Amino acid sequence: MHLLSPLRHLDRRGWLRGAPPPRWVRVLPVALIAGVAVATAVSHDPLDIGFLLGAIPPLAVLSYGPLATALLGAATVTLLHVPALQLNRPGDTDLWTLSFVAALSVFVSFVRSRRDAQLDLERTIAEAAQRALLPPLPEAVGPVRCRGLYRAAQRGALVGGDFYDVRDGPYGVRAVLGDVQGHGLAAIGTVASLLGAFREAVLDQPDLESVAGRLDRRLTADAAEARHADLFATAVLLEFARDVRSVRVLACGHPPPVLLRAGTATDIGVEACTPLGLGLADPTPHRGITVRLEPGDRLFLASDGVFEARDPAGAFYPLTQRMALLTGDDRAALPDLVWEDLLRHTRSLHDDVTMLVLAPRPPERP
Repeated sequence: MHLLSPLRHLDRRGWLRGAPPPRWVRVLPVALIAGVAVATAVSHDPLDIGFLLGAIPPLAVLSYGPLATALLGAATVTLLHVPALQLNRPGDTDLWTLSFVAALSVFVSFVRSRRDAQLDLERTIAEAAQRALLPPLPEAVGPVRCRGLYRAAQRGALVGGDFYDVRDGPYGVRAVLGDVQGHGLAAIGTVASLLGAFREAVLDQPDLESVAGRLDRRLTADAAEARHADLFATAVLLEFARDVRSVRVLACGHPPPVLLRAGTATDIGVEACTPLGLGLADPTPHRGITVRLEPGDRLFLASDGVFEARDPAGAFYPLTQRMALLTGDDRAALPDLVWEDLLRHTRSLHDDVTMLVLAPRPPERP
């Protein structure tokens, strides 16, 4: 299962930054009208609270469309003409001022509604782009179970500079998780290019080192075409044996996977070679290592947004130590548990956060 970064049902922008307002904001204008009407009706003496009606149309703008805002504005003006409420006394609430505020609020609501409609359209397009770029992972790719989580650092963005994919091919199940230079919308083109190269390499490259070489050449060509000499990406690549009793790991400037085995978490000791785009395709590239797997093993991959997250005191998130405490929980929810634990560790995240859990299922012995 693949968890997208903020979607409509999981919007992290906040209602002051474009997300739907909370329910209490929608109820507030109606509650204020009812409160003024009830307070003045039950009071034996006239109350000078008519000025509160002037706040109702602007409050309606926050969560209602032009028609509802106009109706609420009309309701406030109507209250001034109810004799029993005694709100339209000379020297009290200015009827013309209230009418002008109500009319202006309708106009502002119309402009906001048009803007929100445009933002919703752009957001829908962005969601479609993300699903095309990073389609949801299936629960299993061949004999390997998968679980991923993605959170973009740029507020309101659905796609950032991290990427991952798991594919089955003629040479076994292969996976990649990487982080391109920068994050946010500027990194989308590089992510798309690398993912396209990886999906092609899975089908025709005989070994994991050749897959890494293909990605490096793709990024080098993109950098030359864009005249961007500093364009690079870090990545970790995995290739499972056909019987998934071993996995080959190659780290291109990226932190190695964490091996989860029998309630323990251990960093796989693979030597990190040059990041993609900085010369991996030379005649003597670094090579990966092969790790034996046991039944029940899991591999946890994460981006720099996890490893480099700091608490208010500046301490890095202790991933390996925390993983050892979280491995006893539901393995399918492990990325969610780490995400929640990461948010408790740090007040704010300034980098894309990506996690990938791979759990091979060895064939049963006859």
